Amino acid sequence: MSETIATYIALPGTAAEAFEHWHEVLGGELNLMRYGDMDMPDMPFEPDPQTVAHAVLTTPGGVIAGADSMDPGTDYPIRGSAYSLLYTAESVDRARQIIDAFVAGGGEVAMEFGQAPWGGWYGNLFDRFGVMWALSVDA
Repeated sequence: MSETIATYIALPGTAAEAFEHWHEVLGGELNLMRYGDMDMPDMPFEPDPQTVAHAVLTTPGGVIAGADSMDPGTDYPIRGSAYSLLYTAESVDRARQIIDAFVAGGGEVAMEFGQAPWGGWYGNLFDRFGVMWALSVDA
């Protein structure tokens, strides 16, 4: 088995909705498991059966994994610019399609998509969950 790296994100109770939205926008294959779907009698806590225990979205561009946070009521700073999920699209048209789908789904553009000084194309946005997505197309 080869080594890989993927993004893993814990969301404040919105994992199912976020992963389903990302699947709509990006395509690929979504596997979503809720605690109620699992038989784990020796768990050290009793989660809500609807809480997402593990989700994996395998897209044409990579893998995003995550779950609902196990710290209910904790205010995680999801929205911010310290990180983003960088999606490198195969074409400018595909990047614009992804941007339009995120905006139509309640997202907002933070930096207009356009030609970048390094010769490619770049822009970013926040989806409705507060996650920053950077869209890029190589020169």
